[in-house]
Amino acid sequence: MLRQVLCCCLLISAVWSYAQQGPRMLSWTFPLPRPHTGILLGNGVQGLMVWGDSTLNVTIGRAGFWDRRGGNAFSTRTTFAEVRALLEARDEPGLRAAFAVPKRADNQPPHPQQLGGGRLELRFPPGWRLVQGDLLLDRADIRIQVRDPRGKLHLLTLAQAPDQELAWISLPKALQGRCTLRLIPAWESPAVQQTLIKWGVSPPETGQEGPEGYAIQRLPEDAPLTLAWRQTADRIWLGSALGAGQLEPLRSRLRTADAGALTQRKDAWWAQYWSDVPAIRLPDPVLQEIVDYGLYKQACSTPPQGLPCALQGPFMEDYQLPPWSNDYHFNINIQMIYTPALASNRLAHLDPVWKMLAGWMPQLRRNGEAFFGQPGALMLPHAVDDSCQVVGTFWTGTIDHACTAWMAYLAWQHYRYGMDRRVLEQTAWPLLVGAFEGYWAMLEEVSDDQGNTRLSLPVSVSPEYRGDAMNAWGRDASFQLAALHKIAAVLPQAAAVLGKPADPRWAEVSRRLPPYTTVDGPWIDESPWGTGQRIGLWEGMDLVGSHRHHSHLGGMYPFITYDPADPAHAGIVRNSINRWVHEGMGMWSGWCVPWAAVLQSRIGHTEAAVSYLHHWQRNFVNEGRGTLHNSNAPGGSIFYHPVWSKLPPGAENREIMQLDAGFGALSAVLELLVQQRPSGIHVLPDLHMAWKDLEFDGIRTEGAFLIGAAVQEGQVQEIRVRSEAGGLLRLHHGLGAAWTLDGAARNGSSLELDCRPGQELVLRRME
Repeated sequence: MLRQVLCCCLLISAVWSYAQQGPRMLSWTFPLPRPHTGILLGNGVQGLMVWGDSTLNVTIGRAGFWDRRGGNAFSTRTTFAEVRALLEARDEPGLRAAFAVPKRADNQPPHPQQLGGGRLELRFPPGWRLVQGDLLLDRADIRIQVRDPRGKLHLLTLAQAPDQELAWISLPKALQGRCTLRLIPAWESPAVQQTLIKWGVSPPETGQEGPEGYAIQRLPEDAPLTLAWRQTADRIWLGSALGAGQLEPLRSRLRTADAGALTQRKDAWWAQYWSDVPAIRLPDPVLQEIVDYGLYKQACSTPPQGLPCALQGPFMEDYQLPPWSNDYHFNINIQMIYTPALASNRLAHLDPVWKMLAGWMPQLRRNGEAFFGQPGALMLPHAVDDSCQVVGTFWTGTIDHACTAWMAYLAWQHYRYGMDRRVLEQTAWPLLVGAFEGYWAMLEEVSDDQGNTRLSLPVSVSPEYRGDAMNAWGRDASFQLAALHKIAAVLPQAAAVLGKPADPRWAEVSRRLPPYTTVDGPWIDESPWGTGQRIGLWEGMDLVGSHRHHSHLGGMYPFITYDPADPAHAGIVRNSINRWVHEGMGMWSGWCVPWAAVLQSRIGHTEAAVSYLHHWQRNFVNEGRGTLHNSNAPGGSIFYHPVWSKLPPGAENREIMQLDAGFGALSAVLELLVQQRPSGIHVLPDLHMAWKDLEFDGIRTEGAFLIGAAVQEGQVQEIRVRSEAGGLLRLHHGLGAAWTLDGAARNGSSLELDCRPGQELVLRRME
């Protein structure tokens, strides 16, 4: 008994110690040679990347700085029925014509494009050099050590307001009045300038008067961006603003800014943020950094007071146009960026994206009703700008209806994790219904192998497989089946909460639509076990070669429409995973690897999941922690960057940073700790063989439960649960056969309990 009490005291002490310790500090060693190797500051609107060597560079991005020319309203000139007929007739000219866009004038961009702002260049006196940058995660301060010619170190600090487009650099006394400042608009990059001139964009207006400077980049049709700086005795102030006539108001803010008051507000905001998100201590330093920096970047990229986060959020480089327009990709990327907000207990981070979609709803309904011919249908194209204009003419992406369904499911998860009826009523319900109506319009009845009839999707796509070729589609794509099954399963639950009648079509889909499409036969010549039934991309289409979008496995994750351990699916899942592993990572991009890690953890392959995350960190993160689309060196994938340090001076930099992979990796770590499954909440469902001691608190789950746990000597010793909303808790705990609940002896591998709002539970392993 004494030993149990002592063990419990140690666990409580360890958890309390970690909670008081706060988030960790991360360090960078200069030189940091490119913007995306830089240390980040962001507030969801203004994004700063701090980098350099003998010169300190602060690259400035401003979310929402769009040149929206070249956008396309969704084409209403064609319908699903017409697209199906064109595909079945193999009429490629007809299909291309159906999705063609109007010819653009020579001085028009081909599609909407977010633009970078520029950079502030801070030149030191001769002989001074940057040495090290430390990011204090709990306060979002960057402290940079600078060495003078005599070898003495001096400290300068960068900080940013959480709710204004203001940042400031506090200078050490030895540098005050001795630095040279230059504001360099993105226009001055030859690659950017050449393109903008072609698009009819005029050069920026720039100016400098004494201790102040500015640049205004105007656009032919959209709001201009103003950047400005001001130097005082001990600080350099930096600001940005979008809109006409912003120079004088911005100058006024820079002149009257109060560093003390701004610092207090900043520190209070970040203190609240870190008190909300889970406290996690892991025995794996790679995974620990994924958590620490991932949670920090979540606050920088998706805060409630910010703009909806696109592929790069506010972190846009100045030397090239941000790749893929820094637009909104809804076939995985935006979902990957926002999913960690659920488990990390920051549900309000989803609000900006829901507000944006609410503004689009009339357009989404026009899209859906015109294309599907179905009242109430919604259609969300896979790549759009912030006004829902289609970016490009990727026809397979345009008809990928899982884009709509996945966002509807994310909205449902938002409701389930917080139990806020308003989220269900105002956001999730209309998206769920609209997604279902679109799918229902595509369904038809076909005969199955037993002579019965079932439902089928005659034309469907598996995202990005074969691009937009004429054979990039098939019947019953497994990804689309999973998305539709999830919507059909969720709608009756949503209707019951809202007091709405059940639609019999939902049950019909759940009953008569297959969970996935299968293929059969051998797939490894040299092995007798390389055969059997497995999940296909669509009817008759096996996974042939490496592919970055693990869409055919979407029923395992993200949609979780079947239990991989269920005997009805287990053999097929095993063969599917083996086939997928056999085809390898050769064509994977950065965001694919964390998704793969989640899939491995979902089937109990924790060691493989952790190995994948280590592989991602080594191969898809640059030397400054920038998360990349392409591998950071040849050999990691056929999508790769060169080794930048080995290139000659002045070589072109085409680095592609996206935020999605970093947030996918954060989700993957959270999944290793707590998983939401149809059977309930699973805590540490498959503890890694090398994890002997770890602890966490505050991971949010469906039902508005907050979960914590402690592991000692390789065993789960304690689990803590707090119920915010009350309701049924189904918890799979891993504490062994004998355990206690609030001191009372219990047994069994799970706990099922109807909780009260605010109730707190403690489960402990018994000797």
